[in-house]
Amino acid sequence: MRTTISLLVLAVAATMVTGCAKVERKFGRGMANTLEILRGGEFRRTVEQAALWDTPDYAYTTGVIRGVNRTLARTGIGIYEIITAPLPPYDPILTDYFAPGPVYPDNYVPGVVADSLFATDTSIGFSGGDVIPFMPGSRFRIFDVH
Repeated sequence: MRTTISLLVLAVAATMVTGCAKVERKFGRGMANTLEILRGGEFRRTVEQAALWDTPDYAYTTGVIRGVNRTLARTGIGIYEIITAPLPPYDPILTDYFAPGPVYPDNYVPGVVADSLFATDTSIGFSGGDVIPFMPGSRFRIFDVH
């Protein structure tokens, strides 16, 4: 039994590290969709769209319920894509209902985090960065040049 599980883990690991672009893309898309429950972008977008297209009252009632449903569905899609990453087909699923990649509210466009990894001015001793990058809603940036 342990040999079978070890061989299965080895086969999955070998498939993941072979460099197949489609497997990597599907696995990465699955990871992004699985982490949607922590990111909350689908939830925020759904509440925002309910406020814009319906009424603000629906944003706090129907929009919240719809946002939770869409977040859980996207998380389920992500788990499915992680499990089936080594197997074809490699195209996104349920694209009629969900965008293949992560979604954001219309009032927020993400960018590259301004830190020393992406900054070109580190040789002068300082560069930008988020004030509190791990806190949701922290969009104030210092020296943001990206």
